[in-house]
Amino acid sequence: MFLATLILSVITTAYASPGYTDNRARGMATLDIITGGDTKRRLDTLTDIAPELGVWIANFAYGDVVSRPGLDLRSRELATVAALTALGNAEPQLKSHIGGALNAGCKPTEILEVIMQMAVYAGFPASLNGLSAARTVFNNRGITAGELSK
Repeated sequence: MFLATLILSVITTAYASPGYTDNRARGMATLDIITGGDTKRRLDTLTDIAPELGVWIANFAYGDVVSRPGLDLRSRELATVAALTALGNAEPQLKSHIGGALNAGCKPTEILEVIMQMAVYAGFPASLNGLSAARTVFNNRGITAGELSK
């Protein structure tokens, strides 16, 4: 309980600091690239049930973590696709990040290779579920089999 209170205190203090708005701006800009400009609508889907979660996503996940230097957005999105594939139970988020990887400049073949590699580490069912999610995203974007061989 003490640790949870301490963590909450640190987070609350950080969000009350002057850098909070910078984190928000960085997070929203990064999310706009990943979502193809659909950030506000996606975050608005949380306002009726958990508006704070949208703030945490924009400010912490994307403002503090994903926008850090050291890895480009393409690499971060491929890592996210790998992690979500390995989880095996995050299909909506996986589809979103497959789209985000495409928006960040990843090639469909790179995304497929990452998902297939997860068969070794997360098992074939997780990899097959990931491929199913990729197929849906690619079909929705009109990405053809010919483009998958490039």
